[in-house]
Amino acid sequence: MDEVAPAEALERPARATGRSRRKRGGKASGRSAQYWMVVSSPDNFKRTRDHGFSIQGIKSRHKRRVESMQPGDRLLYYVTGRMAFAATVTVTSPMYEDHTVIWRTDRREEDYPWRFHIRADSVLEEPEWVLAREIAYRLDYVRKWPPEHWTLAFQGHLHQLPKNDFKMLEDEILRLQKSRRPAADHEPAAVDGPS
Repeated sequence: MDEVAPAEALERPARATGRSRRKRGGKASGRSAQYWMVVSSPDNFKRTRDHGFSIQGIKSRHKRRVESMQPGDRLLYYVTGRMAFAATVTVTSPMYEDHTVIWRTDRREEDYPWRFHIRADSVLEEPEWVLAREIAYRLDYVRKWPPEHWTLAFQGHLHQLPKNDFKMLEDEILRLQKSRRPAADHEPAAVDGPS
């Protein structure tokens, strides 16, 4: 059985692969952020969460897509089984290769080697996740499939999303995140009466 790497093992510096993503003179390329959806099992989403949403690995067959990612790109997590959207994060590093076992799959040789660092933006607790069946019909991305087969939009591991779809889903996650705050956060502090 594969062992999961402790968080300390992930603190070594990332090895960037490929060309630098900056132009001469250190100026950013000016490219707009891209928006992505990572389709994850509940177990693998928990593993990403357990690592503090600091790192994400992508399956080996998606190297070209991950190479196109840059710091500032945004990711949305869709969790299979629950068929729900759970979190958004921002990419904070270029891709690098690492074979430390963190995520699991039925394919024994798959170790999600194309990795990048991330920062959590909006994260929901499991009971509050945004159910796809309640919002998918509003997504432009899902319209590529016949309505009766809308779930096909969420097969595979990594998908590029239109910005508007990403923003709509993130707004819904933020709305739910704000509504779960305890009432104490919104009520004025009690004033002590005379003693």
